Amino acid sequence: MTPTTLEIPDGAQNPVEPFLRMDRMPHIWCPGCGIGTTVNCFTRALLDSKVNLDKVAIVSGIGCTGRVAGYARLDSFHTTHGRAIPFATGMKLANPELQVVVYSGDGDLFAIGGNHFIHAARRNMDLKVICVNNMTYAMTGGQSSSTTPAHVISATAPYGAFEPTFNLVALAEAAGASYVARWTTYHVKQLSRSMEEVLHKKGFCFIEVLSPCPTLYQRRNKMGDGLDAMKYYKQASKIRNGAPTGECTLSKSGEIVVGKFVDRDRPDYLELLRAQMTEALGERYVESEASCSC
Repeated sequence: MTPTTLEIPDGAQNPVEPFLRMDRMPHIWCPGCGIGTTVNCFTRALLDSKVNLDKVAIVSGIGCTGRVAGYARLDSFHTTHGRAIPFATGMKLANPELQVVVYSGDGDLFAIGGNHFIHAARRNMDLKVICVNNMTYAMTGGQSSSTTPAHVISATAPYGAFEPTFNLVALAEAAGASYVARWTTYHVKQLSRSMEEVLHKKGFCFIEVLSPCPTLYQRRNKMGDGLDAMKYYKQASKIRNGAPTGECTLSKSGEIVVGKFVDRDRPDYLELLRAQMTEALGERYVESEASCSC
């Protein structure tokens, strides 16, 4: 199945439906949640990029965003908590022809899965990582996560969060990512464009998407519903392409710096592997069929 031959099923009411396992609907996401918006953007990116969908695999771990892999009508894998990136790494090394997309949340990717993220970026694995950041553990009751801003009320911080938080885009750049961007679910055109760009970009690519959790994060902090979040994102966001990622820290109600911050070329893991083996072994080094296929 490729975008040029994709057929819209009879009775389809939404352009996203051909990309979803409609037999698994209705989905689990709450009204006002932004995850569905990101899926619409991803669908548009798949169409516009003209990628062969038979060669796209999507991997996620546990959490609200992790359900994207279960609903996507692609080769998809919903794996264990925090282990989406190592699972995706194995897939990419076994079949370099695949476009491997990791689609998960801030808790899965940066708390239990943080070590895997750092080392995949360091190695410049050819993975496309989309992190939907709702700044809380939404599926398990709204506990503080590694991205929960200071003073935010959560299930584990009833008087306000006080732990220092990760600046995800700065962390991704420092670890070695080839592409780093941040958007909100208000910035649908820009997000779709970034997703399309990473599908054509070699190396470790990271997109952070700020998304509302109206059920826990916003209600607990008296910040309104999903629509109120969109209004806030519109008002507070400042597009600063190329901004130093160290200046992109998030707060509870301050300015949100969005844009494409990093777009650089460096050898990916397989290129480095081949160069080292060729240097060390010379003519004795023979690539396997899998590693030659890309």
